[in-house]
Amino acid sequence: MVATGSRGSLESRRIGYFLLVAFGVSWATAAVIAVTGGLVDSPPVVSTPGFSLTVAAVLLPTAYMFGPAVANAVTRWLTDEGRAALMLGFDLRRSLRYYLLGWLAPAVLTLLGAAVFFAAFPRYFDPSMAAFADRLAGQAGQRVDPALVVAVQLVAALTLGPVINALFAFGEEFGWRGYLLPKLLPLGARRAVVAHGLVWGVWHWPLIAMGYEYGFGYPGAPWAGPLVFLVFTVSVGTVLAWLTVGSGSVWPATLAHGAVNAVAGIGVAFVHGSPNPLLGPLPIGLVGGLPWLAVAVVLLWRWPTTGAVTTQD
Repeated sequence: MVATGSRGSLESRRIGYFLLVAFGVSWATAAVIAVTGGLVDSPPVVSTPGFSLTVAAVLLPTAYMFGPAVANAVTRWLTDEGRAALMLGFDLRRSLRYYLLGWLAPAVLTLLGAAVFFAAFPRYFDPSMAAFADRLAGQAGQRVDPALVVAVQLVAALTLGPVINALFAFGEEFGWRGYLLPKLLPLGARRAVVAHGLVWGVWHWPLIAMGYEYGFGYPGAPWAGPLVFLVFTVSVGTVLAWLTVGSGSVWPATLAHGAVNAVAGIGVAFVHGSPNPLLGPLPIGLVGGLPWLAVAVVLLWRWPTTGAVTTQD
């Protein structure tokens, strides 16, 4: 067991190196994606009948998403920190509740957020999923039962989806929650949690500028989307930070991050018309994300103002 990130002095040099590498790797990757067509017109790397793999589809889940993990490793090397407090321990007996919450809570909060959005804006709710059925027909070339597709998506989101998506989420969790968060704890736990969530959100900004998450034509574009996204990253980041600090390991948060990605899009299947994406029904919207925000507020309110992360290493 190793205690890290107590009320001691702020390791400004290591934080600076970490942010420089994390943003440098990921934003340089974003620049490559942008000059090669962006997320919308990215050229194919592999193209066969019925399948196309674009430059963006390759670089986004690899070089971009793993920038924070690279920063963790490079900063440790540059500053002679070594392998101390890697937060990669796996103690299921000690941390079972954190793994279970990481697995299941994202689905509950995300689907509840979609329900809140549709309750607030019922004109956008279509239980028949007609628009979704039309999209499926266009993709498959034949009519597909939308209810069956949603059922399969939901089962996947509660079973294998979190694990599969965790493979890609690890790059962010090993960096943001595994390194930056403990380094910021000398600021005070609440400030550290909020600050690391804001940094995580800003890190996404080049992608949002290229239409990731909100597209291009939303009200207030292009400035409102990046700002609204900060609410999402602080809210979800608080939950992920709680899982990390409570378990002393990045794995519960990695699983939860994968679960968020697995379940996030289900609410879109019930959309009729063109709702404002800054509001919902996805959890990245201000209304769709209300359950996440409410949980984050409670966690921050109850969070001890001081303390350290006891890792499982």
